[in-house]
Amino acid sequence: MIRTIRHMTLWAMLAAALTAFVYSAAMLYGIHQDNDLIRQLTSGKDVAVNKVISGEPELRLARAFYFKQKHRYDEALSTLSLIMDKGDQKFQAKARYNLGNLYLEQAIQQAKAMNMNQALPLAGLAKQAYRQSLALDSGNWDGKYNLEVAMRLLPEMDRVDMPDDEPTNQKSQLWTTVPGFPRGLP
Repeated sequence: MIRTIRHMTLWAMLAAALTAFVYSAAMLYGIHQDNDLIRQLTSGKDVAVNKVISGEPELRLARAFYFKQKHRYDEALSTLSLIMDKGDQKFQAKARYNLGNLYLEQAIQQAKAMNMNQALPLAGLAKQAYRQSLALDSGNWDGKYNLEVAMRLLPEMDRVDMPDDEPTNQKSQLWTTVPGFPRGLP
């Protein structure tokens, strides 16, 4: 009787180990597939939407990066909006950092084209996204750098209250809105 119980216990343990092995192998295969798709997206090749939807949030982040590279900003924005609250704190910081990069690139393009009415709100959105990213991951050097680039594009300063009787010195006391076109990491 004891021999039969031992025999059954060994077979049950073997079945459990085999099940765990198959499960781990399937998980590793899925991770490998996702990594291949991420490699394709970052190298500039598109992948089917159904593969991205069923994948991890990192795969959607790579797809948003792909859209940004192709200057398909609306699609990149909609892809990023789906993953803003997914994953751990570091991943959320990355998503917000990429959102800031998306807005900053558009702001710089609009500023170069002298469309300041479009550039200023985009730069403000970029700064907001970088600040949110830094609130989640304060050690992100790239986020700090790009926030500085956005700050140079749209400096924050208190309004200068000028008395009405001194309109002649008004131009010399105000700063320009865009000090230059920064080159950075976006």
